[in-house]
Amino acid sequence: MSVENVTAAVIGTGFIGPVHIEALRRIGGVEIVAVGSRDLRKAKSIADTYSIPKVYSGWKEIVRDREVQVIHNCTPNYLHFEINRAAIAAGKHVVSEKPLAITSRESSRLLKLAQQNGVVHAVNFNYRFYPLIQQARSMIRRGELGNIYLVHGHYLQDWLSDSDDYNWRLEPAIGGPTRAVADIGSHWCDLVQFITGSIITRVCADLVTIHKKRRKPAGFMETFGGRGRISGHRSRVPVTTEDAAIVMMRFDNGSRGVFTLSQVSAGRKNREWFEIDGEKKALAWDQEEPNRLWIGHRHRPNEILMKDPSLLDASVRNYAHYPGGHPEGYSEGPMNLFTNVYRRIRSRGESRAANPDFPTFRDGHREVRIAEAILRSHSLQEWVDVRP
Repeated sequence: MSVENVTAAVIGTGFIGPVHIEALRRIGGVEIVAVGSRDLRKAKSIADTYSIPKVYSGWKEIVRDREVQVIHNCTPNYLHFEINRAAIAAGKHVVSEKPLAITSRESSRLLKLAQQNGVVHAVNFNYRFYPLIQQARSMIRRGELGNIYLVHGHYLQDWLSDSDDYNWRLEPAIGGPTRAVADIGSHWCDLVQFITGSIITRVCADLVTIHKKRRKPAGFMETFGGRGRISGHRSRVPVTTEDAAIVMMRFDNGSRGVFTLSQVSAGRKNREWFEIDGEKKALAWDQEEPNRLWIGHRHRPNEILMKDPSLLDASVRNYAHYPGGHPEGYSEGPMNLFTNVYRRIRSRGESRAANPDFPTFRDGHREVRIAEAILRSHSLQEWVDVRP
């Protein structure tokens, strides 16, 4: 039986836009009919590369396009709320990049609008969809770890480690009042909450801006673009968003946690790492080595579980697409996520009553609330509640 085609459009042509396009092309049954960007030259180049028929210079044109059923919002942070709201009002399903919005007031409005309009809504917390992440969640749900004692880890990058490194994310008017927390901290917090099934309820945070001034180039610099991509005049500008953060947290199940965020850690390209310590065993995982899950024991040798469908729980095997010894990584995350999203879109309501098997605007709203609590904690230098 053939899969019904769903038509989609991608708005935004930075680092993450083509990631969405490539993932959509792999899942089948999705026709990407339009791509849009203020950088029309780049949009046309991407359209040519992926045989996308329509190119728009403005997002409003895409939202008005009646052929488009699903909007993938891959724009800078400050545009997320406006585009998501307009897409929902037009009856489109929405897959948004994080953060869902700049403020929790905005993200709350988006969640309510999506629910009222009956559209499918998702946020690209793609790290949930590595096979071994799904396995870790399954192990905890089966009770293999027992009570969870501690959750700890870090998310480290180095792409902003020099004062010459610059990107739109550094500017609060575009990226929002928090940078490392909203950009990579949201991924880490979503991931550990997803795996443990517990919610972060309180935080105590210390944020730091290492480079209080940076040399901003006259031209636009892509995320992860590297400082060597643009030459010419640079002006020294003040920076107020954080380069790094240390956050303690408490969960609704009584467990404790702590994590470090950094975008200035030399040699760490995208090291998202966590360890979850339970009364029976522990689990640890590193995004830069995603096909290995460390399992720690007290009274017998530790284990390394390699990604192999034949070794995974039956309920999560469909997230692994190749046999053992054939690595899977970053590109499979959004592909698995979008597979679940588009399955729900095609269901035409038959399975809408079930809980979504992907992160929704509710999860995106929760992460905005956590980011606001972290900023508030840093400002007050004390523990604060994450507003429910």
